[in-house]
Amino acid sequence: MVATRRRPYPQDVKDDFLVTVDDVTLGGTVEGEGDPVLLLHGGPGLGFEYLEPVVEELRGSFRVASYQQRGLAPSSIDGPFTVADQVADVRRVLDALEWQQAVVVGHSWGGHLALHVAHDLPDRVRGALCVDPWGAVGDGGAAAFEAELRARTPASDWQRAEELDELALRGEATDDQLQESLRLIWAAYYADPDAAPPMPPVRMSTAAYAETMASANEVLPRLEATLPDIRVPVGFVAGAASPMPSTASTDTAARIPGAGATVLEGVGHFVWHERPGAVLEAVRRLVDRE
Repeated sequence: MVATRRRPYPQDVKDDFLVTVDDVTLGGTVEGEGDPVLLLHGGPGLGFEYLEPVVEELRGSFRVASYQQRGLAPSSIDGPFTVADQVADVRRVLDALEWQQAVVVGHSWGGHLALHVAHDLPDRVRGALCVDPWGAVGDGGAAAFEAELRARTPASDWQRAEELDELALRGEATDDQLQESLRLIWAAYYADPDAAPPMPPVRMSTAAYAETMASANEVLPRLEATLPDIRVPVGFVAGAASPMPSTASTDTAARIPGAGATVLEGVGHFVWHERPGAVLEAVRRLVDRE
């Protein structure tokens, strides 16, 4: 069952959609006009609202849909939280929007998920753009990412954040504690932590975070092995000053036929904040490559 308006989407109109298929509910928004673009948010277990600036950047040129991954309302709050289920949810959203194909744009964890989608749903993906993603070679840059976050964070804050993250990964933290962990390291995601803006209000699901990360780590070797089999156009945009190493993007791109990676100097993890227009430019490059 699908609840959504069926009409053209002018740039200044935002439509909500809600779909329930196989007892899974997925909700989000669609706005703008042009070729379809589907956004995949990071986290995992993070509220999708933080990508609103990316929607604003793209909606003048594309029809942009973003949705909440399972774990938080308006989508199903319960699991299972596996990579396979997340990929199936992408198909459900595309079906609900009646989009045969779309450019998939994912940030951070969402960029990692976009690689799975590009491999598993090639008939539905016009192209995939991974924005400062967790990579898919080796540990995907996870160890270097953690080390850099630690180096940029005051020692007392890091100790507390690490304790809370360990609790979260065991599924023992509250959602408020997971938010606290992110707040303590928030500034470290930016090129200049001293100039970082305060963390905006965010929603988080500990269950979605812990179980999705466990699943993603379990299937990571398989994803790395299948990168050469991806045949849809894939692009990467990485921040040279992000705690996520740019090699997470460049090493992964090197394994995918025809993929390219752009590394932006002076840019952190949230690329659109420190380089407005960079995501739009990258999507246009990807579309032009077809």
